[in-house]
Amino acid sequence: MLKTVTIQNNTFTAKEKSLVLWFDEVSINDIPLVGGKNASLGEMMQQLTPKNIKIPNGFATTAYAYRYFIKSAGLEAKLRLLFADLDVEDMKNLQQRGKKARALIMKTPFPAELEKAIALSYETLCYLYGQDTDVAVRSSATAEDLPDASFAGQQETYLNIHGVESVLKATHKCFASVFTDRAISYRTIKGFDHFDVALSVGIQKMVRSDLATSGVMFSIDTETGFKNAALITAAYGLGENVVQGAVNPDEYLVFKPTLREGFRTILNKRLGTKAIKMVYDGGNSIKNVPVPERQQQQFALSDDEILQLAHWAIIIEDHYSQVRGSYTPMDIEWAKDGVTESLYIVQARPETVQSKKSGNLLRSYQLQEKGKVLLTGRAVGQAIGEGKVRVILDTNNIYEFQPGEVLVTNKTDPDWEPIMKKASAIVTNQGGRTCHAAIIAREMGIPAIVGCENATKLLYNSQAVTVDCAEGEVGIVYDGLLPFEVVETVLDDLPETRTQILMNVGNPEEAFRLSALPVDGVGLARLEFIIANHIGVHPLALLNFDEVEDEAEKAKIAELTMGYENKADFFVDRLAYGMGAIAAAFYPKPVIVRMSDFKSNEYANLLGGKQFEPDEENPMIGWRGASRYYHPKYRDAFGLECLALKRVRDKMGLANVIPMIPFCRTPQEGMKVLEEMAKYGLERGENGLQVYVMCELPSNVILIEQFAQVFDGFSIGSNDLTQLVLGLDRDSALVADIFDERHDAVRRMIKIAITIAHECGRKIGICGQAPSDYPEFAKLLVELGIDSISLNPDSVLKIRFEVAKLERVLTKSEVRSQK
Repeated sequence: MLKTVTIQNNTFTAKEKSLVLWFDEVSINDIPLVGGKNASLGEMMQQLTPKNIKIPNGFATTAYAYRYFIKSAGLEAKLRLLFADLDVEDMKNLQQRGKKARALIMKTPFPAELEKAIALSYETLCYLYGQDTDVAVRSSATAEDLPDASFAGQQETYLNIHGVESVLKATHKCFASVFTDRAISYRTIKGFDHFDVALSVGIQKMVRSDLATSGVMFSIDTETGFKNAALITAAYGLGENVVQGAVNPDEYLVFKPTLREGFRTILNKRLGTKAIKMVYDGGNSIKNVPVPERQQQQFALSDDEILQLAHWAIIIEDHYSQVRGSYTPMDIEWAKDGVTESLYIVQARPETVQSKKSGNLLRSYQLQEKGKVLLTGRAVGQAIGEGKVRVILDTNNIYEFQPGEVLVTNKTDPDWEPIMKKASAIVTNQGGRTCHAAIIAREMGIPAIVGCENATKLLYNSQAVTVDCAEGEVGIVYDGLLPFEVVETVLDDLPETRTQILMNVGNPEEAFRLSALPVDGVGLARLEFIIANHIGVHPLALLNFDEVEDEAEKAKIAELTMGYENKADFFVDRLAYGMGAIAAAFYPKPVIVRMSDFKSNEYANLLGGKQFEPDEENPMIGWRGASRYYHPKYRDAFGLECLALKRVRDKMGLANVIPMIPFCRTPQEGMKVLEEMAKYGLERGENGLQVYVMCELPSNVILIEQFAQVFDGFSIGSNDLTQLVLGLDRDSALVADIFDERHDAVRRMIKIAITIAHECGRKIGICGQAPSDYPEFAKLLVELGIDSISLNPDSVLKIRFEVAKLERVLTKSEVRSQK
């Protein structure tokens, strides 16, 4: 649908000389003509609407139109003179130059030909959608959304625009926004000449998300660069609030590989506050209104909608990766129309932070000590920063900011960028992991904590703080300047080993980051960590909520499980999310998940736990592990673990999970546990289900042939095996000096276990502490031919090299002995 436009008595039909182009006339190759945003919309409209991705229609003014405007009015010379003494490091200088440049653009009228082209195109859009149809008017720079620079958000956007005159005015404002302070500063820092960057303006039919929901999604995990996850954020109303960080949105995490296979792999759902929403406010204006509390407590998207968006993210990522000839994760804006109930994609651009990181360099930050916690929020950046606080609530005061300070504010938008790059860390009251503050902080390599709610009230100017974003999803602001270290590890020339090197992983929030380490899977994922830190409630208190006697704890449980009619579903959901995150991080490598092994005193510390737990003299060798699972007083609680495991393996498609039974005293006890699991559809052998057992009791070793008939594999628990072989309580300081996994008695038991397990055709590994602490213990295991060694993350690289060296020595010895 090419347009012919007459300019100065010359007629042009070539695309590059058009003043206006429709989205279906352009592709990703047309960034020089219509900018990154509009070129991407055209690409998706042409290539992806046949794959059932919905894109609202629209048109774009061209870069040629912008340059024609600048040239015909003689604006370049005037603007270059204005910028002759520009200093982007001087806030007042920058603000003065920017204000004068925008005023110059606005007082210069559009050429008549350009006005006519825009008006005719808008009237055509009205013919398609109705009289005075509502449109979004968005800037799209020709240098925007490049792989090495993101100009997104540098220029203005106007929503709910009606009528020809309003569209022309909004377009004119977009042209002027080429010279916003943030755009001037960003171009200067990135080395772009101000007149090498032209502007296209997209005029697109609005999606009525003011009546529904909208948000942002990434086809990659934004914090770790984990490629197999899609992160979706959602809030009520128009999407500007999510992009700007004005709301704390819901977050959803979806695993892409098994979603491709048809599984419903939602790895996590996190409820945001979503306190306000942006809606229409009459003609040509918008406003924020409060969201009713009941609606805030509901997720903004259904599971079906989450999965549909994630599926679209996969399609979009696959397409752009094919077009560019390399892996291209995407940053995508979506919206749901409250009239049609349909989902739409309204923008898509290449992700510009994680995609550029080196895959063979791991950088980790670790605090050397911890201090008083001042506040928490959503962590961005996996780093640590520190400095003196500077609270700024208005961009008019950004000149107060000093390099190296910690910027504390309500939220940020592109106007804040000139000082964000100078900050040691950023802390905001509002926003989620896809808001402006989060995106820019990642791009600049600055740690940030968003969505803190009350940071500007709790922190004060000149206060010394440490901002820690290196401990998972939760970012922590500590009082004082705390010491920390930065460790860089180059993952080059890593040796292969016959012995599998596995890893112990407890925290699901760290699983994506840890998956970058060179391991063959997970040898121990403890459910106790997930239960204690992500659930916090005794399973029997959830199953028998009405019978909980402690009113204070009952109230806390009710608050935690808000929105759950069946309180036990809260346990299953949280456990499945935690288990699923670890399984997905290492998929398709094996992930051995140990079923819960709290002792009775530890269970009692969970909310509602005291009422359901016995008072044992020696919980260490009491009612724990397998003996709980089939007991009439606990089997229903174990059933919740089985339901979560069933969901992870069968509904999420993460069949790499291998459940492991702890503290199983007899083979008969093991058979009873398998019978309980079968009641929930977990039949050993079905869907490839293997069940392992911990080898941590003398009876496990003495009767290992019998245990091998019940279970598919073994994992040696060196801590419990040591204490029970030597007959001591490892929690007792009085006998702590005797506790030693290297004792000859323990070594002999381990040798027996490995030898007979192999004779029975069963795999056997170790997941205890000893191999991480003692390299000589790892040497013994290799010599005995153990199948796998599971290590703490900080020991993986060191032990891998040592194991490889040992295996080379053993191989040479075997060759010599054969000669």
